[in-house]
Amino acid sequence: MKITDLQPKLVWECFDEITKVPRPTHHLEKMKAFLVDWANRHGIAVKTDEVGNVVMTKPATPGHENAPTLVLQGHQDMVAEKRGDKVHDFLNDPITTIVDGDWVKADGTTLGADNGLGCAMAMAALIDENLVHGPLECLFTVDEEQGLIGANGLKPGFITGKVLLNIDSEEFGQLVIGCAGGKVTVCTLPFDTVKTPDGYSFVEVKIDHLKGGHSGMEINLGRGNANQQLARFIWEAGQKWPVVLGNFDGGGLANAIPREAHAIVGVPTDAIGDFNAAAEEFNKTIHAELALSEGSDFVFEVKPFDTPDLIIEPKTGSALVAAVFACPNGVQGMSQAVAGLVETSCNLASVKMVDDHKFEITIHQRSSVDSRRDEIADRVKALFQLIGCTVAFDDAYVGWAPNPESKLLKVAETSFESLFGSKPRVEALHAGLECGLFLEKMPDLDMISFGPTLKDIHSPSEKANITSVQEFWKLLTDIITRLA
Repeated sequence: MKITDLQPKLVWECFDEITKVPRPTHHLEKMKAFLVDWANRHGIAVKTDEVGNVVMTKPATPGHENAPTLVLQGHQDMVAEKRGDKVHDFLNDPITTIVDGDWVKADGTTLGADNGLGCAMAMAALIDENLVHGPLECLFTVDEEQGLIGANGLKPGFITGKVLLNIDSEEFGQLVIGCAGGKVTVCTLPFDTVKTPDGYSFVEVKIDHLKGGHSGMEINLGRGNANQQLARFIWEAGQKWPVVLGNFDGGGLANAIPREAHAIVGVPTDAIGDFNAAAEEFNKTIHAELALSEGSDFVFEVKPFDTPDLIIEPKTGSALVAAVFACPNGVQGMSQAVAGLVETSCNLASVKMVDDHKFEITIHQRSSVDSRRDEIADRVKALFQLIGCTVAFDDAYVGWAPNPESKLLKVAETSFESLFGSKPRVEALHAGLECGLFLEKMPDLDMISFGPTLKDIHSPSEKANITSVQEFWKLLTDIITRLA
């Protein structure tokens, strides 16, 4: 079965078109061109702005012209993650979709349902001839996943609606009315190289196939951080033997929990047997610790490696490993205002050798309290400055304060109860949504965020629940009609 065989057909056909367009964050030229062309093909008014946002507009169904203008909003970009063994060029290759029971997934890559399905829902609403609606504006923002650039660059007047449905949440039955703010910390560590000492044997130490996932929505699941677990082992080994470091590389995007990391490590040749035995014990330890959150499919392994001519200057290498091991990571505090909500978290996202003499370490902090977001970022800064890093903050964004008295929320709650016979969950999220920035620019905006059920977003295991897409489409179109 193909996704174009699924219902609602309009939604899946639009999503199928989107999957054929390469659209990783910061590389959206093809997606912008596709959206403009799609609108022109369907006779829909379209315009773009200087940062690449696209808005399509459609007049109201006759007789409903006096209804409030409704904005349907999603973001154009997707997180580009793939399995280590998967050959895929996100700048040129389409996403291969697979129907697996009640789920749609991709072949070894992220699916891009975050937020391709949101965009597809908005597009389907524009071309559904049976949908009764007021004036519609469909806003497709750029680079939400890193920097919220489209929302940041949105100028007054580009959209006119005062009621907005953000279609970028991942759990059907949930109406979102608030979210966390965030900040990305980038630490740059210069290093020198020295000649490899005599009497050393080298190995590659690798951890792979962790589940990873969204660094906000899934940070509370206790999943392993590949960077930190690798640093933990190397640091522990360094307490026993004078290990040296040839390389350390792990993780990827700031908003994804790192699934894999590897390092080139040198150990005195006369200790290599004991080192390998320690690795076997560590493998057992982390499999026991992470059994419930990760299962047993992840890999920790040590393999012989050719002796390099140069290594990282030993004091710098040791300092890097120690700081990565010690870095705050995971849940840092729970909300005092909303039971069960993560308030503050930290994701040690990536450790990369960006050239022959520099490491770059990226950490993503989130919090629903801006002062706590800044405090945890400053703690990270203090730690990495101790080892000689220069530290910069990037991609800061504000949270979205909940408004439980929202008129739009009341309409959505009534719609949900009418359709499904139960109450939806009204919640705030520990994730970054564009809504906080929209509200900062348009203080009179009334909005909620919702969506179908997606699992394991920001990882190659990402999948979309087919039944929930059907139910969400009923909910979305019912709300649109009620507002008309």
